[in-house]
Amino acid sequence: MADTYTPPVTGTGVKATIQRIGGYLAGMIMPNIGAFIAFGLITALFIPTGWLPNEDFAKLVTPIISTLLPILIGYTGGRMVHGQRGAVVGAVATVGLIVGATIPMFLGAMIIGPLAAYVLKLVDGFTEERTKAGFEMLVDNFTAGIVGGAMALLGAWGIGPIVKVITDAAGGAVGWLVSSNLLPAASLLIEPAKVLFLNNAINHGVLGPLGVAEAARTGQSILFMLESNPGPGLGLLLAFMFFGPRAMRPSTPAAIIIHFFGGIHEIYFPYVLMKPRLILAVIVGGAVGIFTFIITGSGLVAPPSPGSIFAYLTVTPRGGWLGVGAGILLATAASFIIAALLLGFGRGERNEEDKKDGDTEEVATA
Repeated sequence: MADTYTPPVTGTGVKATIQRIGGYLAGMIMPNIGAFIAFGLITALFIPTGWLPNEDFAKLVTPIISTLLPILIGYTGGRMVHGQRGAVVGAVATVGLIVGATIPMFLGAMIIGPLAAYVLKLVDGFTEERTKAGFEMLVDNFTAGIVGGAMALLGAWGIGPIVKVITDAAGGAVGWLVSSNLLPAASLLIEPAKVLFLNNAINHGVLGPLGVAEAARTGQSILFMLESNPGPGLGLLLAFMFFGPRAMRPSTPAAIIIHFFGGIHEIYFPYVLMKPRLILAVIVGGAVGIFTFIITGSGLVAPPSPGSIFAYLTVTPRGGWLGVGAGILLATAASFIIAALLLGFGRGERNEEDKKDGDTEEVATA
């Protein structure tokens, strides 16, 4: 399934391995982009700071991001490993992560969905030749139920706490950089952590509280902008729209709208996972944006929620729009330039198309 979104990877080196892993992770997210877009639209429209605030409709936001999206990811990951049976146990196992979790378990779902399906695949291989005729359905149903239930318990008692430790460690590292006055270097941790769907933990768990305390003292805080700047993601998506794989280009305009105007940054994470080297683009973009905010003395009076351009304008103090806008614009430009370079300005895509055309001509000639 991942091959649908990424070109085939050849070789056995470190680079090829990273590309395969990234393609596999992207393969769990990309089929569910529609659900992410639905979440983005509902969030942008109906939360208290949205365009059409509605208390009843806003209740959809938390169940979608904390329950529906992780289950879809676990389901898709399980299906990639062991078909429909793997999808079912992947979804069941993901529920174990969700119960009691305080953050959206996207990363955990990417782990436990394929793992549960792989365990079921091993079990099916063991029982297939040992099941007597007439008992196949009974055995299949019970093995899937037992594996799914066991993996759900493992998720709640084992994998969930591990993901929480990883999240806390990432947040602690970012907090140390902030306290050490190394703000531009924070992008080295923030952007990779965001791509692994740890953005909410870092923003709301570390940067938000610190920013509120600083804003109470000075009237504004730059900490609100370290993770929420939409510029790096916008630059990446623009580069994908012009120079990315041709099969992916039609999906990027909608992603840009959801990301930049809706503030749902999760929409661009799969694009980075698809080509992991592009993490450099958002790191540079984030660092350039933070550096610009520092130089211009910019800050926000409250957290932009969600991280859209409209939310930024709403919580920008009077007279601060120039610095904030410059930080977003320069971050976009830096991310776009680096991503375009890493994508070879589309030359790789053209070479692939020329190669395919050459192969077709050879077949036709033969």
